[in-house]
Amino acid sequence: MSAHKAKQAGDQQAAEELKTRFVYQDDEELDKGFDMVQVKRLSHYMKPYARQIIPIILIMMVVGAMTKLLNPLLIAYAIDHALKNGDKNALLLCVGVMLTLYIIQWAANTYRIRYTNMIGQRVIYDLRHHLFSHIQRLSFRFFDKRPAGSILVRVTNYVNSLQDLFTNGVVNLMIDCVQLAGIIVILLLYNWKLGLAIIITVPIMFVISTKLRVKIRRAWQVVQIRTARINAHLNECIQGVKVTQAFTQEKENIAFFDEMNKDNHYHWNRASTLNQSFGPIIEVTGAVGYCILFWFGAHLIQTGEISIGLLVAFATYIGHFWEPINRLGQMYSQMLIAMASSERIFEFIDEKPNVGEKEDAVDLPNIRGDIEFKQVEFEYEPGRHALNQIDLSVKAGQSIALVGHTGSGKSTIINLLCRFYDVTGGSISIDGHDIRDVTISSLRSQVGIVLQDTFIFSGTIRDNIRFGRLDATDEEIEAAAKAVRAHDFIVNLPQGYDTEVQERGNVLSMGQRQLLSFARALLADPRILILDEATASIDTETELKIQEALKTLLAGRTSFIIAHRLSTIRHADHILVLDHGHIMEQGNHQQLLEHKGIYHGLIQAQYRFLKETG
Repeated sequence: MSAHKAKQAGDQQAAEELKTRFVYQDDEELDKGFDMVQVKRLSHYMKPYARQIIPIILIMMVVGAMTKLLNPLLIAYAIDHALKNGDKNALLLCVGVMLTLYIIQWAANTYRIRYTNMIGQRVIYDLRHHLFSHIQRLSFRFFDKRPAGSILVRVTNYVNSLQDLFTNGVVNLMIDCVQLAGIIVILLLYNWKLGLAIIITVPIMFVISTKLRVKIRRAWQVVQIRTARINAHLNECIQGVKVTQAFTQEKENIAFFDEMNKDNHYHWNRASTLNQSFGPIIEVTGAVGYCILFWFGAHLIQTGEISIGLLVAFATYIGHFWEPINRLGQMYSQMLIAMASSERIFEFIDEKPNVGEKEDAVDLPNIRGDIEFKQVEFEYEPGRHALNQIDLSVKAGQSIALVGHTGSGKSTIINLLCRFYDVTGGSISIDGHDIRDVTISSLRSQVGIVLQDTFIFSGTIRDNIRFGRLDATDEEIEAAAKAVRAHDFIVNLPQGYDTEVQERGNVLSMGQRQLLSFARALLADPRILILDEATASIDTETELKIQEALKTLLAGRTSFIIAHRLSTIRHADHILVLDHGHIMEQGNHQQLLEHKGIYHGLIQAQYRFLKETG
């Protein structure tokens, strides 16, 4: 094997290995039929606009359909009377009336299309707003189980796939039903024998297309799943592009994406081919209908039961008859696509937050900051304990440092205090209020968090600091920045506080982003402050600058500090040493050093590291 072929085989093998790991919960293929319950749920979003739809759109719909149905009768009259008798005035009258009907039909359809598009866009807006608002309220467990791209595709692609249904599909369905009903009534009234002979082809077409509809539904469900996979992978690749390039994994990523892209391309073509097969079925059935019309119609003309003009009118009606039948077939395919999308959308909407509020939940009053953990237990997954029998009493204004190895339970304590998750055993109370008995917003509004990987939003520096308190004045924002020593670097930026920063603040250094997060937390003025490795990404010189700022930030507040640096935790009022969800040691810095246990070992290891690294 040549070196080039060997490398290709290696890339392919790497892509396959990646593929086995890149599996999502969303990949379960749904096997549901046409669900009227789901249709009703979708129609719920149209209810607010019912008063606009019924009097305006329905009137225009009926007017357009009726004018279209009258034209073939005018053609029959023109042939059987005006042309047969050579009556030019009657012929001109028929032409004038037909032209007037066409103008009325055009005006009614134009107004209807414009109005339905406007209402359809409002419905899509409402649906997307509802979905996004619901996702914002879901608990951390929901996001733990799903990649961001899989969530993103539901708010964008899946909602967009419902756009045609809401803007044109529903109204066109009603128009086609009215038109079909009108044609059937006219055909049966003018000659029921010929009418029945033509309509008899409809059940045949329905039987042939039934099995095809099932295949179309499943094919579009598969397409939706493949699209979600691509979006999820794409989001992950963009977020991790630095790591990808740092480890030179571009070719492996491209190979994996090509496999996903080919898979999506194949299933999209298959679904599209099945979808387009409705047209030929309708055309063949329509051709059979025309054959029946002219064969049986010629016999009825010979027997004098119908006229030539009526036969021409019937031929025109058949054209109008199969046109809505064809659109209904396409509409059904469109509905199947909508079902595949709505199944995924409603999966999210039906998702209940793991952390919910009680019906009688009350707002947490302004707190002092007394916190108590009583026999707290927590499991991220059943049987996997993250915390075991945690008892902790914190007085208002105290600073608590949490130390321990990775996975010891430090961040879990913080997550439970903020109710990002709910305890699986025991209770947590603030000022005597069980946090499960109060509203989530009133709890979190009095808790401030500064994370190691702080998030900077697209916008200005000023907007990012103001995120802590949206009604803050410019003076208050600058005061907060000065207090945490961020003001100096901000004013040296090109536009100062009005400097635009992109997503995640990539134009700023890690230390600068951390300083902004400090300013944001200080501006919010929380009673409980949490620092989760907040100084880990700040260099020693910058850390020295903010130590005084931290004193201002922590003064009078109950604080929890997760850190490994001695300078950050040595002055804490109380230090907890955690290991595998248990509190192994607790006390202040001096007491724990004298105890010469786990904490003493951690400090000694840090001293050795600092000494070796200079």
